[in-house]
Amino acid sequence: MNFINKKIKQEFEIDGYAAIYSFFEEDKIQEIKNELDRYVNIIAPTLPNHHVFYEDKEDKSTIKNLQQMFTYDDYFKQLIEESKIQELASSILGEKAIAKNLQYFNKPAGVGKPTPPHQDGYYFMLKKHNAVTCWLALEKVDEENGCIHYVKGSHLHEEYRPHGRSEILGFSQGLTDFGTENDKLNTVSFPGEAGTFLIHNAKTIHWAEGNKSQTRTRKALGFIYYGESAEEDKEAHDAYQLKLRKELEEKNLI
Repeated sequence: MNFINKKIKQEFEIDGYAAIYSFFEEDKIQEIKNELDRYVNIIAPTLPNHHVFYEDKEDKSTIKNLQQMFTYDDYFKQLIEESKIQELASSILGEKAIAKNLQYFNKPAGVGKPTPPHQDGYYFMLKKHNAVTCWLALEKVDEENGCIHYVKGSHLHEEYRPHGRSEILGFSQGLTDFGTENDKLNTVSFPGEAGTFLIHNAKTIHWAEGNKSQTRTRKALGFIYYGESAEEDKEAHDAYQLKLRKELEEKNLI
């Protein structure tokens, strides 16, 4: 890929993230949005409750998160496994990128909640860390409807920052010590038009505000890849996911 050059890799390695503002042409973005509408209308109602979350469980128009989309649909399987997204992830990781999750994130107008500051890798429970998350905006994102914020250089720390249980559905853990002077000084926000593409290290701290707009949604897709050398603590990860699912069911949140 011509745009995967030394500058992008250097930016990623130093900052913990990189941004590409015209990753897909407008017609491709529209195609993805059309396929997403199909998925939401036809497939989402058939999904198990731990793979589809709503801001209001009783209002199916408030869908906020879909998990593992590529395991249920051929279009999204190809998008994560056989597109330039996977090629980009492999280039950044320096080894073959293995698709692990394709997620849909929405912040519905007026009710979309904040995404707490967190590090994705904390959820992944990898024995050997080598993972990235990609994020593709499907519509305009800004400070009003909840653009992503990164803490520059936060991926360089050897250990993960402490996390604790979050009350935000779909983001079970958030940083408990967030808000240091260093966090504030190194925070960078990423507003952009539809097609804005971000890729970040799984250790990079990031978050987003809630959707304060009363008229606009904030729709995006997330792509998670592990390098083929990454070692998963699958037993611990599966046990945590099962425990979390039971807790959410007991609280009547899913």
